[in-house]
Amino acid sequence: MLTTTDRPALRRSHQGTGEVAHGTHGAHGSSNPFRVLRVFRGLIFPGLAAAALAGTPPTTTADGFAVPQPGHQFVFPRDHGSHPDFKIEWWYLTGHLFAAPRTGDAPPRRFGFQATFFRQAGPRPAAGTAPDPNSNFGSAHLFLAHMALVDVATGRFLHQERLNREGWDAGAAIDTLAVRNGNWSLELAEPADASPTPTLRLHGGIHADATFTLTLRAEKPLVLFGENGLSRKGSDPTAASYYLTFTRLAVAGDLTLRAERGAETLRVTGEAWMDHEISSSQLSAGQVGWDWLSVQFKDRRELMLYRLRRRDGSADPASTLTWIDAAGRPQRAPFTWEVLSRWTSPATGASYPARIRISTTDPASGQPVTFTAEPLVAAQELPGTLGGVPYWEGACRIRDAAGNEAGSAYLELTGYAKDLKL
Repeated sequence: MLTTTDRPALRRSHQGTGEVAHGTHGAHGSSNPFRVLRVFRGLIFPGLAAAALAGTPPTTTADGFAVPQPGHQFVFPRDHGSHPDFKIEWWYLTGHLFAAPRTGDAPPRRFGFQATFFRQAGPRPAAGTAPDPNSNFGSAHLFLAHMALVDVATGRFLHQERLNREGWDAGAAIDTLAVRNGNWSLELAEPADASPTPTLRLHGGIHADATFTLTLRAEKPLVLFGENGLSRKGSDPTAASYYLTFTRLAVAGDLTLRAERGAETLRVTGEAWMDHEISSSQLSAGQVGWDWLSVQFKDRRELMLYRLRRRDGSADPASTLTWIDAAGRPQRAPFTWEVLSRWTSPATGASYPARIRISTTDPASGQPVTFTAEPLVAAQELPGTLGGVPYWEGACRIRDAAGNEAGSAYLELTGYAKDLKL
């Protein structure tokens, strides 16, 4: 749903069209603290080693925003809401929807959807100065939102962006989950629900082409990624987030599609994934973007992977893969990432990985396992017209080593059209 020099290089070796990240000790001297990174037969070990992350991060960034701290005690529903002391925050929903076919013998109609609400804080006043009472309305925070829908049968990909200042047309509550941008909204069904498996409501759409109203019920407890919710994104101690996720949400609701032949409303069901990240810096110097993958396997387990990409194309040691077992417990594992094919955007010219092979260790068996992520539709790029950040965000299927469909996924690829700066 994120590094500077003096860390071991991770290089790519090319095998046909593949790109495989391999670990190496690099060329730095023995004083380099990142020599403690563990690598095993080319596998990236998940996350920086503990010794490399030792030390307490500053409480604020140089520009005055809060920095995620170890040992934070989360309180819900408050921590589902907005955290305005932090510079960057997002609530990120992706999922797969199925509708009954028009004829009884046809397979269900399949859709992928994305609904994302971003909050970006404006500049803080200088220390010792009060905010300007004559400043423009709503300048403290900007709210960006993205909506996307892909119709797998037709390949039709719909998307829309919105950018609004905080105020009457956009905002987020601080005491519960209630974020809005125009008539798009995401909220807890019961605002005071502090349970680990609440129900959410989403209302969204794409221009005049589609609208959807969905109820999303958490089937597993909230997962705190990283160290008790503190997810490091590099050696810079400010490059971190609080990372909270519902890895499996049961979805039901209505999807209305409009085309030249008229409108149709479909009753849809499916599954979704929701990330909530809170930070003031998602990238360190030298990082240009990330590859993120969320997987929902048919055996009721999930997997989250983020591969933080450096300017030379290598993976930062902070890159991480985490399994979530059937009971909702997370466990990290080493991994490799191999690009099997690519897709080039006709709009931005960016060349994105398309089919990806992931090799890792299955914590249930302790044995090596390989699976492939492949897009359901090739063209799922969002152009970033308002936010200025083109990226690919797409619905995928997961195949096991034998080629059988083992689950569904969403893949996010950033920093390919231009360097990402967060």
